Amino acid sequence: MKAAVLFSNDVDRLEVVDDITILDPGFQEVTVKIMASGVCHSDLSILNQTMPQTLPVVLGHEGAGVVTAVGDGVTRLAEGDHVIIAWTAPCGFCINCAGRKRPELCSTMYTTGALTPRFRRGDTPVHGMSGTGTFCEEITVQERAAIAIDKDVPFDIAALIGCGVTTGVGAAVNCAKVTPGSSVVVFGCGGVGIAAIQGARLSGASTILAVDVVEQKRNLALQFGATHSCAPEDLEAVRAELTGDGFDYAIEAIGLAKTMRMAWDTIRRGGTACIVGAGREEDSLVFSAFEVFFNEKTLVGSYYGSSDVRSDFHRFLRLWKAGQLDLEGMISRRIALEEVNGAFDAMEAGEVVRTVINF
Repeated sequence: MKAAVLFSNDVDRLEVVDDITILDPGFQEVTVKIMASGVCHSDLSILNQTMPQTLPVVLGHEGAGVVTAVGDGVTRLAEGDHVIIAWTAPCGFCINCAGRKRPELCSTMYTTGALTPRFRRGDTPVHGMSGTGTFCEEITVQERAAIAIDKDVPFDIAALIGCGVTTGVGAAVNCAKVTPGSSVVVFGCGGVGIAAIQGARLSGASTILAVDVVEQKRNLALQFGATHSCAPEDLEAVRAELTGDGFDYAIEAIGLAKTMRMAWDTIRRGGTACIVGAGREEDSLVFSAFEVFFNEKTLVGSYYGSSDVRSDFHRFLRLWKAGQLDLEGMISRRIALEEVNGAFDAMEAGEVVRTVINF
């Protein structure tokens, strides 16, 4: 089959090849025909080595499709089921899943999936990004990494739930725990930032400021629920005008130490800064020993929106069906794999395609 593969860290492009094969489903595994996949900033983070990944690798982790085969021991899924791919699925039994009730921090399934090559090219094992790899036509994943959904959900909508929406909405709702009537500032108005803005709106925030260097993205944020927007250089003046002493919550969806620090500085004493963006390991965030105790602020990371994919995927779909989450409006910000498949059909093996990040 065709797939978009990253072969080397020395290049800034993916190569489209037509000789990738998938593994047959093993014990408690399923094969899924990918019907739609989003392009997420994390794909770029693999490409530019912000996040580590064994190569060669099929990128993509935000996908949805139809189960075409099931392995032994599969009990929850059957051929023909529609599913969303979850790049971090809970095992249900480890201390984080069963003991601490923090399934998003389960490393059992993630480690198993990430370390197991999902594809082959001849005799060469090929990994899938984060144990998935949705820039392809079919994929074999663990049963728990495929979440069944209603068949009336369009695949492009379902794909968005697989990462960007869950990460952003979950950051506001599950992690920051934005409260009604509060003030929120969101740094970065890409796919995740727009979802975080919608999460803040759903939580009842009365003031939502969108901060981005790109005017077009700031204007877009206003359409999704932000009450105000500004460029970074205007932030201090806008903060004083809107809040006086600082925002109750800040959500950082960029992944840079300087914007994480900006999020911390922009909240009031006792406020919460929620970090969603994936930063580089060598990019350090520095605080003084005095400010940490004196300001009593909370700095918290949010991994996959601090979500339980088994329940939150369905919760966010219910909100979409009720007209409270605008996912159709976000689709123009993403690339559906059915469109990419059209490009695949027009390409010869050996051609290359640059990743296109529109947000």
